[in-house]
Amino acid sequence: MGFYMGKLQRGLAKLKEIDGEAGEAVIQALQDISPDMARLTIEFGFGDIYSRPGLDLKSREIATVAALTALGYAIPQLKVHIKAALNVGCTQDEIKEIIIQMAVYAGFPAALNAMFAAKEVFQNL
Repeated sequence: MGFYMGKLQRGLAKLKEIDGEAGEAVIQALQDISPDMARLTIEFGFGDIYSRPGLDLKSREIATVAALTALGYAIPQLKVHIKAALNVGCTQDEIKEIIIQMAVYAGFPAALNAMFAAKEVFQNL
């Protein structure tokens, strides 16, 4: 992708590469309540951050699954990113290990909630 490609176009392409239909569904769900939030999510999150060259997509999704697990209250977003992690090359076992690792830093309640979210995602594949 060229540096001069617009952030929206670059973000949409990266979103599709990472999340496929799941990411597009989240953006579509925002359209009726806040098209600006949908655009900002695409431009900043995917056009600026996920498009940076410093990490590959698998590494970015590992970090994202860990962060969302640690937050403990972002289960819908965690499910989307567990699917995305699988989509960019993480295995189910790697995702479970990421969540177990977060028990040390985020506590068992957050890790348990994340593990149950992963279980739901894995069952629906």
